[in-house]
Amino acid sequence: MFTFDLAESGRDGGKDRLQDLECFDAEKIVKMSGMCGCCGALRPRYKKLVDAIFPEDPQDGLVKTNMDKLTFYTIRAPEKLDRVGEYLAQRLSRDVSRNRKGYVVIAMEALDQLLLACHAQSINLFVESFLKMVSKLLESRDPDLQILGSTSFVKFTNIEEDTPSYHRRYDFFVSKFSAMAHNNNQAPDVRIKVRVAGLRGLQGVVKKTSSDELQVNIWDKVHMDKIVPSLLYNMHDEDSPSPSPSDDTQHASQHQDTTRPTTVAETCLRDLVCRAAFGSIKSVLKPALCHLDNHQLWVPNRFAVKCFKIIMYSMQSQYSHVAIQSLLSHLDDHTRDSARIKASIVGVLRETVSIAAAGSIGPSVLEVFNTLLRHLRLSIDYQLTGRRGSQGSVHKQPINEEEEKLFQEAIITTVGAFATILPDYQKIEIMMFIMGKVPIPPQDGGHNMLSATGVQGEEGNLLLQNMLLKSLHQVALAYTSVSMTTTFTSTAFLDPLLRVSLVADVRVRLIVQQILHTLIDRHGNCEKLQKIRIPKYINDLDLKVEKCSRQDLAFMRKHGPQFYSMLYENLLQHDNSDENFHAIYCTMALLCVELGGEDVLVELLRLTLGLQEIACKPQEENDLSTPHICKLHAVLAAYLNLISQLTAIPALCQHVTQVLETRKQEAPYFLPETAFLEGDSLEQVTLPDPVNTNLLFHQNAINEAMASSGHEVSRLSQPFVPLRSDFPSQSRYSMDVQSINIEMDQVDTPGRERKHPGEEITFETLKKTLTEKTPDAEDDEARRREVVEKFQNAPFEEIAAHSEARSQQLNNKLNEIMDMVSKPSVDASGRVVSLSGPFQVKSVPVYEMQFPDLCVY
Repeated sequence: MFTFDLAESGRDGGKDRLQDLECFDAEKIVKMSGMCGCCGALRPRYKKLVDAIFPEDPQDGLVKTNMDKLTFYTIRAPEKLDRVGEYLAQRLSRDVSRNRKGYVVIAMEALDQLLLACHAQSINLFVESFLKMVSKLLESRDPDLQILGSTSFVKFTNIEEDTPSYHRRYDFFVSKFSAMAHNNNQAPDVRIKVRVAGLRGLQGVVKKTSSDELQVNIWDKVHMDKIVPSLLYNMHDEDSPSPSPSDDTQHASQHQDTTRPTTVAETCLRDLVCRAAFGSIKSVLKPALCHLDNHQLWVPNRFAVKCFKIIMYSMQSQYSHVAIQSLLSHLDDHTRDSARIKASIVGVLRETVSIAAAGSIGPSVLEVFNTLLRHLRLSIDYQLTGRRGSQGSVHKQPINEEEEKLFQEAIITTVGAFATILPDYQKIEIMMFIMGKVPIPPQDGGHNMLSATGVQGEEGNLLLQNMLLKSLHQVALAYTSVSMTTTFTSTAFLDPLLRVSLVADVRVRLIVQQILHTLIDRHGNCEKLQKIRIPKYINDLDLKVEKCSRQDLAFMRKHGPQFYSMLYENLLQHDNSDENFHAIYCTMALLCVELGGEDVLVELLRLTLGLQEIACKPQEENDLSTPHICKLHAVLAAYLNLISQLTAIPALCQHVTQVLETRKQEAPYFLPETAFLEGDSLEQVTLPDPVNTNLLFHQNAINEAMASSGHEVSRLSQPFVPLRSDFPSQSRYSMDVQSINIEMDQVDTPGRERKHPGEEITFETLKKTLTEKTPDAEDDEARRREVVEKFQNAPFEEIAAHSEARSQQLNNKLNEIMDMVSKPSVDASGRVVSLSGPFQVKSVPVYEMQFPDLCVY
C-alpha cells in the first residue's frame, strides 16, 4: 500500500497526496525508494522543479519556463522555501567544487529571483541558505565568483524583509568585503572589478544593518576598523583630481563613473556618514584619523581635507561639533610630533570649521579656544628652547623654527575661522578669554611681566603677546561692532588692551592699534584713514559719518580719558615706525568720525594741543629725535585738518589752512608728504629753536572758532594731563585731578571778614583724610580683635557662663528701666502729678535714654 501511494504521487493528479507524504522526512522516503528501485518516481517535487531550471548546456542559461513553475510552487507552498534554498545550496556547492561556473551563475540567478518574489515569514530560513551560498562564492579564489557573490549580496540588501532576524550575523561579510576592497591582483581590470565589488558589498552590509536595531551593531569598533580604512584606501588616488566645490555639496555621485574604486568609495563613505546617528559619528571619525596616521597622509593634507569635507558635507549639521572635537583631541595626541604634522591637522580643522553650521561648535566653546591657545603656547616654548618634549624628558627632539612659525600662523588663522561661526556675544567672550591669557605689564610701570609660558624671560612674554594679540585680531575681524558699550562690556577687556598698547615691542603696539581699528570702525572708514594725508576736500575720502548715539557718548565720558592717554603715550614712543604713526593716526581719526560728540571733540583738540606743546619744547628739554618731532607735527597737522573739515567751522578751517600753507613754504618737513615719504632726509633737518609761531596751531584761535559755533570751550583752556599708567580705570575728570584746588569761601556777613583756609586742599589731602585711621577706629579694631580671640580660644563653659551672667544682668537692667517708665511721678507731698495742663511732664524718648554699657555691643 505504501509503494502504491508513492507511485500515485508521481502522477500529475496526485500532487496533493505527495505533499501530504512530504510532511514526513523526504530524505528517508528517497532512501527507501532507492532500495525498491523507484528513484525517479520518489524524488520530491521541489527537487524536480529545481533540477528542471538547469539546462543540459549551461551556456543556454536559466530555463525561464521551469523557473516560473518553481516560483509559483514556492509562492503556493512557502513552507517549502527553506528546502528549496537548502537544495540549491547543495547543488551550488557541488558546482563550485567542480568549477562549473555556468551552473553556479544559473543557481545564483534562481536564488535572486526567488528572493524578489517571495516575502513569506519563512523567508528567514531561505535567507540563511542564500547567505551560505554567498559565503561559498566569496571564499573562492576565483575573482569572477567573488564578484558574483558580491552582486547577489547587494541585491539581497535591497530587499526589505517583513520579519526581523535576531540571530543573523554579518561579521564574515565585513571581513571578506574589506579584503576584496584591498585586492592587489596584478591585472588592473580584475583588481578594479574586485575592489568595486568589495566596496559595494560593504555598502550593502551597512545598508542592511544600520537601520535595524535588532541586527548586529555595525558601528562597533571591530567593524568600523575594517570598513572605514577600506573606503579611505580606495579613495586615496594621487592621480585623481580633487573634488570640485559642487561635488562637496552633493550627497550622491550622479553623472560620475561608477566603475572607479575612488568614486565608489566616496559614495560609500557619504552613505555611511549619512546613516550615522549622533552616538555613531565618532565610530567613523576615529578609524579615519588612525588611517591618516598609519599611512602618513597628513603631510601634505590635501587628501585629509578631501576626506573631512566629504564627512562634513554628508553628516547632519548638528553633529559638526563632534568632528571638530575629534580633530582637537587628535591634535592633542600629536603634541610631541613635528610642527608640519600639527600644522596640517590644524589646516584640516580650519577647513572643517568653514563648513560647519553657525553655532555648531558645541557647548564647550571656550574649551576649543583654550586647546588651540595651549598648542600655541607650547609651540612658542619649543621655538624658544629649540627642543620638543616634556619638561622632565631626557630625550628631546630638535625643532625647525620655520615649521613652528607656520604652525603658529595656522593656529591663528584657525582661531579666526572658529570665530566666524560664533554669534557676536560669544565673540566678545572669546576676545576677553584671549585677553586674559596675554601677559600684561604690571601696574607699577615695571618691565617684568607675569610669564604665561613655561619659558621665563622677556622674549617669551613678548612673543606670546604677539601671537595672542594676532589671534585676538582674527576674532575682532569676525566681530560686527554695533555699540562701544556692547563691545567693551567689561573693563577686564578694555583696561588690559590699552595697557598692552604701551609695551616696549613695536609689533605688539601696532597689533593693538589694528584691534582698536576693527572694534571702533562700524562704517568701513578704516581703509580710508589708514594713511596720514591732508586731502584738500574731505569728500575725496568718501567717509560715512553718522551722529554718535547716547550709549557711545556715555561710554566716552567714562572711558575716553583712557583712550586719550593711550594715544598720547603711543605717539611719544621713541621707537615708533611709520606703520605705528599711521595706525595711531587712524585710531584718532576713527574716534573723531565714529564717536565724535561735542565732549569728545573738545578732548581730542586738547590732546592735539598737548602733543604740540611737547613737540615744541626746547631741544635741551626734549628727548625726542628730530625725525620723531617732524612726524609728530605731521600727524597733528593731518588730524586738525580732518577735524576742521568734518566740523565745517569756517574760522577753524581758515586757521588750519593758513598754518598748512605757511608750513608748505617755510617748514615742509612738518607735513605728511615730506615727513613720511622722505623720512631718511629728516636727520639732516635743523629745527628752529624755538619754533616759529606761524607754523603752529594756536589755542586762542581754536577756542574762538569753537566758541563761535556754540561749543563749550571751558575745557580747552585747561592743559592736557594724561592718566597715570598705573590707574587705567580712572574716571573722566581724574585726568586733571592734580590741578584741583578747592577754596572754601564763607558767606559775606556784616561785621565779619572773609576767611580763607590756611592750608591748600588738594586731591591728595582729601585722599589722605579719608584713608587715614583715627585713634577711635584703632580702639574699636583692638576691641574687635579681643572679642574674636576670646571666642576662638576660650573654653566653651567659660563663654557660656559669661553669656549667661551678661544676659541676667541685662534682664535686670531692662526690668528696672521698664518700672521707671511705667511708674507715675509723685511730688513731695505724695500726690500724683497730672500729665495734663500747661505743666506736663515730658517723657524721655527711647532713643535718648542712657542705657548702661552692658547693652552696647
